[in-house]
Amino acid sequence: MAELRIVITTLPESVAASVVETLVEEQLAACGNLVAARSIYRWRGEMCREPETLVVMETAATQAAALLARLETLHPYECPKILVLVPDQVNAAYLAWAEACTRAR
Repeated sequence: MAELRIVITTLPESVAASVVETLVEEQLAACGNLVAARSIYRWRGEMCREPETLVVMETAATQAAALLARLETLHPYECPKILVLVPDQVNAAYLAWAEACTRAR
C-alpha cells in the first residue's frame, strides 16, 4: 500500500519558490505550499526575528529519503528545520496523484 509523507521546512523568502520548484521538477515532491511566516528563535545566543516562508510538501514514502537529501543540499541554512510527518489518513485520490507525481525515475 502506498503511503504519503509530509515534509515541512522554513526557507528565506528569496529562495523558497525556486527550491520548491526544483523539488517538484525533479519529482521528489508532488506539491509545495508556501506560506508567509515570521519566525522568532534563538541562534547562537541571540534572539532572531526573521521573515521566512513556511513550506509544506507532500511526497510518496518511497521518495522521502531522496527528498530530504536533496532539500539539505538546496537549503541555505546551516541548521535547517526539516520535519517529516506521517499522516494517519489521506484520501485515496490525492494519495494516488502524489505517488504518480513522485514516481522514482
